[in-house]
Amino acid sequence: MALITVGRVDELPPGSVKIVRAGQVAVGVYNLNGTFCAIEDRCSHDDGPLCEGDFDAEEGYAVCPRHGAHIDICSGRPLSLPAYQPVETFPVVVEDGVVKVDVT
Repeated sequence: MALITVGRVDELPPGSVKIVRAGQVAVGVYNLNGTFCAIEDRCSHDDGPLCEGDFDAEEGYAVCPRHGAHIDICSGRPLSLPAYQPVETFPVVVEDGVVKVDVT
């Protein structure tokens, strides 16, 4: 398990996202009303950035800033075109009040 520290829980309040890097991979870690989920910062439509765009914390999807595809934040599956392939997701753990993402 390769855990990357994202930050303290209070630094990632509900309705927020933080992008962290693990080598060549960028990961968006979201707090969806107390549930932490992490997806690769890459839209499957054209490999552009994903987590830098808007997201709906209530419905749990990210909106690709380039072409508007909706991607489920917790499962990585596309919810609308032009994305049609899922993106990678990563387990998130909270240890002693610190949010960490497993990028292995």
